[in-house]
Amino acid sequence: MKYVVYAIRSEVDGRIYVGFTKHIEIRLKEHNSGKTKSTKGYVPWNLLYTEGCSSRKEARKLEKYYKSGIGKEKLRNMVP
Repeated sequence: MKYVVYAIRSEVDGRIYVGFTKHIEIRLKEHNSGKTKSTKGYVPWNLLYTEGCSSRKEARKLEKYYKSGIGKEKLRNMVP
């Protein structure tokens, strides 16, 4: 597994952010330390979902799906 597509949820307002990375632990720390411009105003973030991919191309395709309306709805339904 080369890449991980992930979804994180903000404790502030419940928004969901989707991305992909090679190092999920490091990336989550970056989000929670305010190093990511698009997520720094909604700290803290909790890991909601991960899915492994074997290539960057596959990870990008899956990331686009989870950023779409139907993909985001699927992620929202995972949350109690």
